[in-house]
Amino acid sequence: MSKREYILRYLTIIKFLRKGEATFEQLSDYLKSESEFHGYNLNISKRTFQRDLSEILSLFNIDIQFNFSRKVYFIAGEEEDLDLSSRMLEAFELYNTLNTAGKLSQYILFEKRKPQGMEHFYGLLHAIKNRFIIHFSYQKFWEDEFSHRITEPYSLKEFKGRWYVIAKDYKDNVVKTFGLDRISELEITKKKFVLAKNFDANKLFRNCFGIIVPDNPKPEEIILSFDSVQGKYIKSFPLHESQQIIKDDEDEVSIKLKLCITFDFLLELLSYGEMLKVISPPKLKKEILKLYSNALKQYK
Repeated sequence: MSKREYILRYLTIIKFLRKGEATFEQLSDYLKSESEFHGYNLNISKRTFQRDLSEILSLFNIDIQFNFSRKVYFIAGEEEDLDLSSRMLEAFELYNTLNTAGKLSQYILFEKRKPQGMEHFYGLLHAIKNRFIIHFSYQKFWEDEFSHRITEPYSLKEFKGRWYVIAKDYKDNVVKTFGLDRISELEITKKKFVLAKNFDANKLFRNCFGIIVPDNPKPEEIILSFDSVQGKYIKSFPLHESQQIIKDDEDEVSIKLKLCITFDFLLELLSYGEMLKVISPPKLKKEILKLYSNALKQYK
């Protein structure tokens, strides 16, 4: 059996169990039907399946366990771990598809964009896990010159297809976000730092949209109203984990959020144009009106 068949079988097992628990017989039947669809032999014995479970845990960090009372297999883990495993699974599924489909340019249209600095990803993750101080050159979009930074890297964060490293800048001892695509000359030192016991990156961004953390991160209750069409998108792809639907009819979809009002969030609201109306708070309505007014001046 080829390595491609092994990977495809692992992905097929995970995909089936993500829908819910299943007996070995149900899994076996599903693998048989998928074998006919993909043109590969994905059939396995119970002994092989047990080996597969170990490989799946090693490759994807997905722990498949057996419930002896109900005699079913299921995916175990905390919600945060499952989110990470899902992203890893998506990457493997995409890789497997692209690697088997042959010439793809007429079938798949990739977004044309510049490199995102992913060449630094592994090094930064290594430094974060081992708490090594890092040096790098950094160029802000609004500055022509590079600046040298010495930082303590804490975590990596994704936002709208870009990756950022969250780090404390020794220049002013402030925790900031640095875009990986604007980092160069990365140096991982052997000098270690001590992470503050009360620092929690998830908590830092819990009430924020995007990568900007305000000086006074106090969330506010926000109510937004979308037209019925855009409302369908907002329901299927929430703006934030705090989102609650408070009205849903044929005319509009209204949601409630608990968020800090940052520039990232303002830009997101502006992108919806006439499909969105800000209901509250009043200061957010005022800020949106000001931005629209300034935009209109560009056309006078």
